[in-house]
Amino acid sequence: MPRTNFDQLLEAGVHFGHLKRKWNPAMAPYIFMERNGIHIIDLHKTVAKVDEAAEALKQIAKSGRKILFVATKKQAKQVVADRAVAINMPYVIERWPGGMLTNFPTIRKAVKKMSSIDKMTKDGTFDNLSKREKLQITRQRAKLEKTLGSIADLTRLPSALFVIDVMKENIAVREANRLGIPVFAMVDTNSNPNDIDFVIPANDDATKSIEVVLDAVCAAITEGLEERKAEKIDVPAAAGGDEEAPKRERNPKPAKKERTKKEDGEALNAKIVDKFKSDDDEL
Repeated sequence: MPRTNFDQLLEAGVHFGHLKRKWNPAMAPYIFMERNGIHIIDLHKTVAKVDEAAEALKQIAKSGRKILFVATKKQAKQVVADRAVAINMPYVIERWPGGMLTNFPTIRKAVKKMSSIDKMTKDGTFDNLSKREKLQITRQRAKLEKTLGSIADLTRLPSALFVIDVMKENIAVREANRLGIPVFAMVDTNSNPNDIDFVIPANDDATKSIEVVLDAVCAAITEGLEERKAEKIDVPAAAGGDEEAPKRERNPKPAKKERTKKEDGEALNAKIVDKFKSDDDEL
């Protein structure tokens, strides 16, 4: 069953592209027609591409890996933040810090600096500083929180990027391509889809359009996370299904360990006795 349908996408305005004079010829396969100088996106292809991307993202989430959401344009900021927080995934909605992926260790150092400032506040070190020093550190902490707070839990490179507007986030896309990280993106008619691994042809300027695509994608990620939890619960249950057979196999091992320990203990006691005897002889 498709995760979205034609009518749902049509109502959200996903089909509206850019002006004909602003189009990118590489998007021709995804364009249905041109009306009043505006390109219209083929929603049947959008439905298929959303399903394809959602299934791939579901498998990534099921494997326990992270997906980084990137959207710094005004229309998408809050929508992306809300959806990413709901599924516990990292996101970037402020300016993309250059080298965030290609120079990831430096970004991690900045995140650790936030943690060290928090530690200073808790252990009382912060109270011993002067008023000026406190102000400087507080401002630095606020700046780091604004740009890196949403990726504080990202301890390693993400396994995928989900991007809104590939033209605006071209630096993020280039870094991901350089490192071989798959890129999922909403691609409008003015953008180049050649650098995107999973293209979702859609209007990336309207909030409703972004919402409907994100809802489908995040629902798939949630399914992947739930299946991962279910598998974790099933594994211990399956391991403890036949209780008698494992006991018969495991019984000899503890007995062997006990005998070994006993022999080691006797040998140790013998050494101690010999030592005392030798001491007595010397006296």
